[in-house]
Amino acid sequence: MKYADFPKAVIRENVDYTVKEITNIIKRYGPRESGNENCYATQKHIKKEMDIFADETGFESYKIAPKAFLHFTKTVSLCIILAVVVCLALTFLNVFDGVGKNSFFLPQIIVGAATAIGLLITVFEFLFYKKFCDAFYKKTEGHNFYAKRKPVGEIKRRFVISGHCDAAYEWRNILYFKGAAGIAFALPAIFAVLSFIVALLSIIASYVNMGEFGVFLIDYGFYFHGLTVLAMVLLFFSIDFKSIVPGANDNLTGTYAAVCAMRMLDMAGVELENTELVCMITDGEEAGLRGSKAWIETHHDEYTDGEIETAVLCVDTLCDLDDFCVYNKDMTGLVRNSKEFSQFVSDCSAETGREALKLKTLPFGASDAAAFSQGGAVATALCAMDPKPADYYHNRRDNFDRLNRDAIQAGFEVVLSTILAYDENGLNKQ
Repeated sequence: MKYADFPKAVIRENVDYTVKEITNIIKRYGPRESGNENCYATQKHIKKEMDIFADETGFESYKIAPKAFLHFTKTVSLCIILAVVVCLALTFLNVFDGVGKNSFFLPQIIVGAATAIGLLITVFEFLFYKKFCDAFYKKTEGHNFYAKRKPVGEIKRRFVISGHCDAAYEWRNILYFKGAAGIAFALPAIFAVLSFIVALLSIIASYVNMGEFGVFLIDYGFYFHGLTVLAMVLLFFSIDFKSIVPGANDNLTGTYAAVCAMRMLDMAGVELENTELVCMITDGEEAGLRGSKAWIETHHDEYTDGEIETAVLCVDTLCDLDDFCVYNKDMTGLVRNSKEFSQFVSDCSAETGREALKLKTLPFGASDAAAFSQGGAVATALCAMDPKPADYYHNRRDNFDRLNRDAIQAGFEVVLSTILAYDENGLNKQ
C-alpha cells in the first residue's frame, strides 16, 4: 500500500488514543525512573494492548545503574569544591610552607588533578556515553519490551521502530532559567578547563621564568579557582535526583509512535509484504542509552549480518513542529547515523504532504539511535523538539497538558510513510 491510500481517520484515531494513553500512564504509574518498577509496569501495560495485534511479544532484561550516567555532576563538582576550599584553608594555616617551590605549589597540583579527573569523567560519561562510572553505583534490572508482526510473505527486511518509556531526573537549570539553562552546564565546564590551565601554568611558572606573568600566577593564580567553586556549586544543584519528570513528550510520544505504528496497520487491515515490523520500547535512555546499548549488544549479529536488511527508526519527542527533523548526526554530533536511511526518512516525509524533513545534527545529548549506530546497525532518529532546549525538557512542565496533537500526528504520518515505502524495496526504493 502507498501512504496516499492509507485511511487518515485511522491516524487521527491513534493520535486521540495516544493522548489518552499518555495521560493514563502518567496518572496511573507515576515516576518512571530508568530501571524502576514503574517503567516495567508501563511496558507490561503496553504489552497487554499489543498482544492483540502482534505475533510475538516479550521482554529482555539487563543490568542498569540508573544514577551512574549523570550523578557525576554531584561527584565531580563536590570534589573540585573540596579541593579548592580545603587547599586554600590549609595554605592560610601554613600547612604547605616548605612543601614544593612555594606555598601554592602543592595546592595547584591537587586542584589541577581534581579538575583533570572531573573533565575526563565528564567527557566519557556525557559526551561519549561510556559506562565509565557504572561500577561504582547500585544496579537494578531494566527491561526492553518488543513486539513483532510478521509479513504475509518471506521475511526479506526488518523495520524496527523504537521509543523509550523512562523519564529523566529533573534539571533545575531548565526549570528555573529556561532559555539560559545551558549556562548551568557550560560555565562549570569552561571554568574547570580554565582552572586546569591556570594550575598547570602555575606549576610550570614555579620552574620556568615567565616574568611578571609567572610571578602573578604563583602569588595570585590560586584565587581564580574561587570562581570555579561558584560554577561548581551551580553544577552541584543543577539536577534533582529525587524528582522524576512526567516525560509526556520525552518520550511517551516516541513510545506511542512505536506502539501505534503497528496498531494503525492492524486497524487499517494492512499487511506488510516482506517486512517484519518490530516495535521496541526501551528503558534506560535517560541513564545513558543503556537499554538500546544492551539490545544491540544482544542482537548485533542479527541486525548487522546483512541476510535480512534491518533499519532502526528511533522516535524521540514529538512536540515542536518548527524543529521537526531527522538527526543524521547524533550524540552531540560525535556519532553519524545512517546517511542513507536518514535521507530515506526525509524523502518519505515529503509523501505526507509536507516539505522533506531537514537532516540535522543533534547539538546536545543523544538519542537511542546513536547506540544502534555505534553498534553497527542502520539507524536514525526522528525528533520534533526545540534543541535550545525546549522549556519543558527534563522538568515538570513535560506533562500531558503540553502534548501537541499536530506534532504527534505529523510524526505518525512520517513513520507510516517510511514503513510502507521500506516494505516496497527497502532502502533502494528508487
